[in-house]
Amino acid sequence: MRSGLKIGLALCGSYCTYEKVIAAAERLSGECDLTAIMSETAASTDSRFGKAEDFIARLESITGKPVIKTITAAERVGPGKLFDVIVIAPCTGNTLAKLANAITDTSVTMAAKAHLRNGRPVVIAMSTNDALSGGAMNIAQLLNRKNFYFVPFGQDDPIGKPASLAANFDLIEETVDAALAGRQLQPILLR
Repeated sequence: MRSGLKIGLALCGSYCTYEKVIAAAERLSGECDLTAIMSETAASTDSRFGKAEDFIARLESITGKPVIKTITAAERVGPGKLFDVIVIAPCTGNTLAKLANAITDTSVTMAAKAHLRNGRPVVIAMSTNDALSGGAMNIAQLLNRKNFYFVPFGQDDPIGKPASLAANFDLIEETVDAALAGRQLQPILLR
């Protein structure tokens, strides 16, 4: 990964993965210019995994910048060409559906739309319980769409949640490198 790369790290509401995303943010911040983006829901919802304000504070400490958490603030991503790549981690099934159907009603989907207008890559690290059921068509649409790249993923609990898929968050950096070279990191399906 090249030094000085400008990365937008966008978090949606799969709160159980936040510690993995924070760890990725810490790794990325060492050599990249990192800016955090949070959906409005992620930025305002406390869960059993932690308080929203604590996650915001941690991300701002890691990046040294305020978190982008409104549609208005995210809109400037495109005209300002703020990022070389956007990484949506975690990307929920809800956000996958919105991206697949060009719905722009959150700061994360606005940032992605604004970024895509410049022909730049969006990397998706999904975490969703319905990926192999209702969400499968959205994943398929994005796999076939230009400038979308997936962090390799697999079933995270095949017995307890047979339709659930989660990215291997340790592969974010490798996926970003591949996406910047215009290719999907393989294998995309993990065992």
